[in-house]
Amino acid sequence: MNVLGFDYGSRLIGVALGNRLTGTARPLGVVTNGGNGPDWERIDRWVREWQPDALLVGLPLTLDGAEQPASRGARAFAAALVKRCGLPLHLVDERRSSIEAARRFAQRRAAGLAKRKQVADIDAVAAEVITETWLADPS
Repeated sequence: MNVLGFDYGSRLIGVALGNRLTGTARPLGVVTNGGNGPDWERIDRWVREWQPDALLVGLPLTLDGAEQPASRGARAFAAALVKRCGLPLHLVDERRSSIEAARRFAQRRAAGLAKRKQVADIDAVAAEVITETWLADPS
């Protein structure tokens, strides 16, 4: 039972794969996002390849839990995903996910598992954090 998690950004969208049975996630990569929207072809490929039973999109909130301008973009992306894929979708509070993603990326770099030039992959690591957050408490 797989889920795909997304860390929405106006330029890049991080993507991670999560497994409900193991409760673990791993980064898949990033897709570009811009004036013409996200790279739907690549997203569609991941959906076909991994056949998730649900999709997750991180919802950026302020520290006090209020919505912010970036929340609208994430909600619009989530709505487009549902329309395109027809799968259940869950919005996941992503407060502090970027801090945890930066910490994990630094650890992976120190261990020789990531390189500085792969810094764009931090968005995929953020998607991993978002996915793990949901897997820990899918309610």
